[in-house]
Amino acid sequence: MSTTSVILEAFEAVERRDEARLHRLLDLRAEFLWPPSLPYRGSTWESVWDPLQPTHAERRMDPQLIATSGEEAVVLWHQRGVDRAGHQFECPVLGLYRVVQDKLLRAQMFYFDTIATANFLNDASAD
Repeated sequence: MSTTSVILEAFEAVERRDEARLHRLLDLRAEFLWPPSLPYRGSTWESVWDPLQPTHAERRMDPQLIATSGEEAVVLWHQRGVDRAGHQFECPVLGLYRVVQDKLLRAQMFYFDTIATANFLNDASAD
């Protein structure tokens, strides 16, 4: 399986909330690195975003492969959500991914606007 295939399958599994499929694609040592300014401390990405993504429209990430080199790839994707008041959010994200032996080993995300993302998450958690 190619680096690109592993990464795109992982995105599909996240969009569909297919945890079993996603775990088959992850290396046991997989690490996910998020901007430290985002309020994920003590939480998982899933626990923060699941309540804000009730439909496929919000879960859709539209991943686009930007570049690949051996074990690494860069993907542009979109983080979407909607809070209880109906305020919608969308932010592009660049992810740098590393795949070793057909398993996702490392993912580092670079949000285009971490301030807007943090504000949305903080406001949504205050609702």
